[in-house]
Formats: sequence, C-alpha cells, structure tokens
Amino acid sequence: MRILGIDYGDSRVGIAITDELNITAQGLETIHYQGNDKILLKRLDEIVEKYPISTIVVGMPFHMNGQPSERIEITKKFIHKLKCKYNKIDIKTVDERLTTVEAHRTMNFLNIDNKKKKDLVDTISAVYILEIYIKNIAKSE
Repeated sequence: MRILGIDYGDSRVGIAITDELNITAQGLETIHYQGNDKILLKRLDEIVEKYPISTIVVGMPFHMNGQPSERIEITKKFIHKLKCKYNKIDIKTVDERLTTVEAHRTMNFLNIDNKKKKDLVDTISAVYILEIYIKNIAKSE
C-alpha cells in the first residue's frame, strides 16, 4: 500500500506518491481544479483506483511563527471531504511550512524554466510534504 501526498492550494493541487515500500516519494502531477473540489475529487478517485493507497497526507498551511494561516479552515474542510469519501484510507496532516520555498530552491538548482515552474511547484511541494511524513514515521519506529 502506498502513501499519497497532497499540497492543497486555491486553484492547483500537487500530488506525490510513495514507492511500494513507502521509502521514497515521487511527484505524480499537479491537478488544476480552479477551486472546484468536485474536479479535484474526481481525479483523486482515478488515482486511488489506480494505486493501492493506505494513507493520504495533506500539508497544513501554517505561518512561519506557527500560527494557522487563513487557508487552515479551507484545508480542514477539504480534509473532512476526504475523510467522508475515503473512509477506509487513513488521512494525516503535516506542517507544510517552507515546502514551497524548498520547491523553488530545487527548481532553481535544476535550472527549470520559469514558465514551467508554476506547473511544477505544487507537485514538488507535495513530494516534500510526503518526505516529512515518511521521516516522521521512521523516527517513531
């Protein structure tokens, strides 16, 4: 069973997935949904049907000082939808602070064209969200 990572944004959602052993995370895609969760959930249905998923990890948007951002409540509502729809899949959250910053650093390091960055940043952020979760599991074992 794999773990799915989600970077939930206003109009785009980055998706990452672990390998079958849950050791590494790979970017899967960015879903452009323009705030319409029906579009997003339909695509997630397709992903969950294709891959055996045991856990979905959603990044929680906190400010750098640890205070909840304006998007926390929106993200919590989305998580509630996930819990209702995928009641056999464990839904977890991780603090996603600095994942977008790290994603931009990675893209700059790789000299990715500025036009492509917008489509990749959310997927790379989802990879970092998933990596945080994987590291937390390893620490607790």
